[in-house]
Amino acid sequence: MAEEMKKNVEEQASATKVVAASSRKESKSTEASKERVERKPRQFVKREVQPKQYEEKVIDIARVTTVVKGGRRFSFSAYVVVGDKKGKVGFGHGKANEVQDAIKKAVKDAQKNVFSVPVVNGTIPHEIHEKFLASRVQLRPAPKGAGIIASNTVRAVVELAGYTDISTKTYGSRTKQNIVHATIKALKKVRTVEDIAKLRDIDVKHLLSK
Repeated sequence: MAEEMKKNVEEQASATKVVAASSRKESKSTEASKERVERKPRQFVKREVQPKQYEEKVIDIARVTTVVKGGRRFSFSAYVVVGDKKGKVGFGHGKANEVQDAIKKAVKDAQKNVFSVPVVNGTIPHEIHEKFLASRVQLRPAPKGAGIIASNTVRAVVELAGYTDISTKTYGSRTKQNIVHATIKALKKVRTVEDIAKLRDIDVKHLLSK
């Protein structure tokens, strides 16, 4: 009889333990479900993408090899033109061990060297010749609808400057860097009728009548 009583007591104790464990599990599951219900969905805020102030074009990327004691070191040199196509243009140069870093440096340098150019009816006010080292550039006004008549290097500069009709010619060395320098140098010397009249301290009408 004593043994049967002990067995009954043990069975009751195990049953109570099972019931307690199941009740705990149920309480935990209900709490977890409540937490899931209470959690609000994440709200993703869309970042406004700011438009670039200047457009950029890579003129040339050169690989530079430096011979050192342990072997050779390679770096890259990038030349970039930036402009807003509204009368502002700039040219920059950057050097780095990676191509992307060199381009970034060149873009920053070009943005520092931005200057304004006169745009009259989509073309330049007058013809101009300019030279840089062994490269020579000639820029001429063109009638409306003529488009940009230029080599790839000069086209990149005049397009980003905002010219839509212009005729150009390059002479001498075809080195891209020198041609860009000559073109930039020529654009810096372009003057409007108003600028020339102001320099000479005369009326614009008097200047145009000559």
